[in-house]
Amino acid sequence: MEIQSAFNSGVQGLQRANEEANKAAENIVAETTAPNEAVNLETSNIDEKSIPDLNQSIVDLKVAEFQAKASAQVIQSADESLGTLIDVTV
Repeated sequence: MEIQSAFNSGVQGLQRANEEANKAAENIVAETTAPNEAVNLETSNIDEKSIPDLNQSIVDLKVAEFQAKASAQVIQSADESLGTLIDVTV
């Protein structure tokens, strides 16, 4: 395994986690700021599929958190491996 590859994987994972967290946060805001009339979908013109599911958005936000933690651990492991390689060669 190349250390540069591990760093890249970790950084890409952090970027994906950031994107997912932002999307989940947008959905949470959309759900919690929806007009009160939208709560009763039978009488409103708002389609149920157009309203984000608050529970799913919270789960997605938590998944993004764990993805970011895992990516940070990948970067830390690559950093430690690089440090070990440098120590061995010096």
